[in-house]
Amino acid sequence: MRVIAGIAKGRRLKSLPGSATRPITDRVKEALFDILGPRLEGAHFLDLFAGTGSVGIEALSRGAERAIFVDQGRKAVELIRENLALTGLTDRARVIRQDVFRFIRKGAVTPFDIVYLAPPQYRGLWSETLRALDSHQEILKPEGLIIAQMHPKEYQELRLETLGLQERRRYGSTLLCFYSLKEPGAPLG
Repeated sequence: MRVIAGIAKGRRLKSLPGSATRPITDRVKEALFDILGPRLEGAHFLDLFAGTGSVGIEALSRGAERAIFVDQGRKAVELIRENLALTGLTDRARVIRQDVFRFIRKGAVTPFDIVYLAPPQYRGLWSETLRALDSHQEILKPEGLIIAQMHPKEYQELRLETLGLQERRRYGSTLLCFYSLKEPGAPLG
């Protein structure tokens, strides 16, 4: 696992042993950041279920101004801090050891441009997290974007009040779903 582009390009990141985290492949990460493109410049990025921190670190490397990493695992939080130090990006990051749902309920001091979530598979956590974000939409800037990573078999249509699905992209066994705030008065769905 490595940083693909930007100021930390080529730096190898440490990973957690075992199956507690499921790191994003370089292929999927490259496709994701090609889609995000210029949105990253100066962005405030939130990495939920951050694991190794590779997605938030890639965002920082490519021009995000700040990134917050949230994970409840002690080893994951230690690893994120190590990976930030390896890439020299610590000064633009904050690592929080906390349950993601508690973090969302507490609310953000400043809303985010991009929220990325990649929870453990097959537990329904991606949809539960989206519902929590839907109830606390103030965490997202009006033009912001939420990206949920999951296995394609996990996907289901969600009835959300404030968020709407914009696009789905499948890369082998990884599905990325892009959500944004609905226009006022837009139909639910």
